Order: sequence, then C-alpha cells, then structure tokens
Amino acid sequence: MSEAADRLSPDRGQALPVQGRLFGIDYGTKRVGVAVSDVLQKIAGPLHNYTRVSRRADECFFYELAQEYEVAGLVVGLPVHMSGDESEKSREARKYAAWLARVTRLPVAFQDERYSSSRAEALLIQAHMTSRQRSTRIDKLAAQILLQDFLDARSAEADVS
Repeated sequence: MSEAADRLSPDRGQALPVQGRLFGIDYGTKRVGVAVSDVLQKIAGPLHNYTRVSRRADECFFYELAQEYEVAGLVVGLPVHMSGDESEKSREARKYAAWLARVTRLPVAFQDERYSSSRAEALLIQAHMTSRQRSTRIDKLAAQILLQDFLDARSAEADVS
C-alpha cells in the first residue's frame, strides 16, 4: 500500500462520488485553506486562504464557492497525534466538517493531515518566500496537499480492487 494510502483516515469517503470536483479543507480557528480537484479527481490545486469572519459570512462564502465550482464533496483534514489518535483539534475539525456539510449540502470524508502544514511550509521555503509570503499561502497549500493525498490513496485503493 502506498504512503498516501497509509495516511487515509478510517473515513475513506465511500459516500463521496468518484467523479466531480472535491474541495480539500484545511480547518483552522482563524483561517481555512481550500483546495479543489479536477472533475476526474486526479489533481488538486490550491484555491483560497479564507479568513473566518462570522458564522453567516462563512456560510455564504462556502455555499457560494461550492456552487461556483460545482463541487460534489468535501475532504476535511483531520489533525491527529503522531500515534494516529484523535485530538481535541480532531473533534473541532469533525464538528466544523458537519457544519460545512450542512451549509453546502455535500458529503464529507476525512483525510489524516499529519505533515501537510510542514510539507507546505517546506515547499514555500524552497521557493524562497518570505515569512509574510508564506503566511498568505500556507493554508491553501496544506489543503492542496491533504486533498492530493486523499485522491492518490483513493486511486491506489481502486487499483487494488
């Protein structure tokens, strides 16, 4: 099994359609990173670093964004401990995912997001970006990484089946 498949959470997204754009969501209490896949669910790209404003504004933003991109499902990053056990942040992410599913009326899957932020940070440092430049990009890049990991793991599982 691939490294990406090993990081796939138990919520493997069987409820998600196998075609159609997916959003990758890197949950944060202040900012939320958003990535989007292509319709065939092969490639993820960074989309937005959304700074949370208010419940109503956040609802409007995500509902309209999902409509604009004709999204078929959501993949939310699940922050877990190095042991794989869930944390308080995991519970927050699950609660946020449930809220986001209600707002967008879309199915949700979870992806282990260990290392996504550190991988994003390393890539931005390699690109010689300043700390300020990195801070404006890191969340959407982390969302892209966790969504790509999900897509790769799902593809690897389909190849095995």
